[in-house]
Amino acid sequence: MDDLLSLSNLLDDRKQKILSTIRDSEKLCKGAIDQLEKARARLREVEMRANEIQVNGYSQIEREKEDLINAAHENLERLEDSKNETVHFEQQRAIDQVRQQISRQALRRALGTLNSRSNSELHLRAIDHNISMLRTMKNTTD
Repeated sequence: MDDLLSLSNLLDDRKQKILSTIRDSEKLCKGAIDQLEKARARLREVEMRANEIQVNGYSQIEREKEDLINAAHENLERLEDSKNETVHFEQQRAIDQVRQQISRQALRRALGTLNSRSNSELHLRAIDHNISMLRTMKNTTD
């Protein structure tokens, strides 16, 4: 029962971390949206200036406009990618932790079953085998 409660707590903690990560990513996204709004305001300024300097500056202003728009879109895309990668990483980490905990629980149960049913020699061999498996698991998680 404690194992289930522990597993439930682990999953709840993991869920809270993922939700927190999503909230943080959404804050970053909001910041990018604010930057986009600032870029749009800057774009409006550039467009007003373009009307004043139509002779030689028109092509330069258009390049500046495109650069601002492209930079804002690239920022948004990077933030969205970062958010998605973070969420995926946290989900994978939670899955890995649950798998490890389930494996440990299965080993404990198997050891309990073996302890109650085996003689001393078989018992010692099973313990050696399980220690070896735990070392292997530890080495793979390190």
